[in-house]
Amino acid sequence: MRIVSLVPSLTETLDDWGHPPIAGTRFCALAGLARVGGTKDPDLAAIAALEPDLVVLDEEENRREDYEALVGLGLAVYACAVRSLGDLDDALAGLAAAVGVEWSSPPRPARPPVRVRVAVPIWRRPWVALGGPTYATSLLAAVGVANVLADRGAYPRVDLAAMAEARPDVVLAPSEPYPFAERHRRELETVAPVVLVDGRDLFWWGSRTPGATARLGEAVARWAAIATRA
Repeated sequence: MRIVSLVPSLTETLDDWGHPPIAGTRFCALAGLARVGGTKDPDLAAIAALEPDLVVLDEEENRREDYEALVGLGLAVYACAVRSLGDLDDALAGLAAAVGVEWSSPPRPARPPVRVRVAVPIWRRPWVALGGPTYATSLLAAVGVANVLADRGAYPRVDLAAMAEARPDVVLAPSEPYPFAERHRRELETVAPVVLVDGRDLFWWGSRTPGATARLGEAVARWAAIATRA
């Protein structure tokens, strides 16, 4: 199939499934991929010119107006809406059926007890944090990590003082969407001890999810130890 993916995590997933897209966004990591703009500003004319069999979007990553424009151009569009691990199973089952891949959701153990409480900033100037319901918060819960801002909406504007008031044990500072790095540690430590994490493991859902779950699960003991020493 000729697939255009406007979702970086699904570009990765489709490639892992043996169906690499013919085009994707500038944020997609697949080498040699033709680029058709970004997730929020795709080049609709370029997509249509490729005559794809399917265009893949996500409710959170992409804009409704682009979805409607692509449908209006007569293109077949598959749109996901993933806010939890359960949503992910439904989304991947539908995508697998659309591209002719056999896929079934992996078994998942019961949710473990909470071992550490975290705050997760995802943007700076203005400060924005991970909330809920979101895939990343659901993923963290599946490995025994509670997001202290999960009850404030999906992506609340919460400054560092408000994060500190929520009393997290640790701040998880992801490498995307904002590229938090070592240079931000001192600022974030006004909230709680800081751990830098791979943003793709938190936010890229799909074929990455099983490995990300394992990696995050292995890290929880280290995070809990950091919190205990603080």
